[in-house]
Amino acid sequence: MATAIEFQRVMTEIVYINLPGPEEPTPGMSGGELLHGFLADLYRTPNPEVEKHIDLFCSKWSIHYRRL
Repeated sequence: MATAIEFQRVMTEIVYINLPGPEEPTPGMSGGELLHGFLADLYRTPNPEVEKHIDLFCSKWSIHYRRL
């Protein structure tokens, strides 16, 4: 007989995006560097509605921005 509540232990990782990120892709960039630039560029959006969605996305996927 199954129990009423089932749970699964989930290991989460926190992803830190260091700001400022690369402004433009350059030849030879790794996939991680391209993703870093893309996520840093999303953070710079001037649109408050887009910023709200980015914040929601980041909280769901444990992404934190930090200035160095």
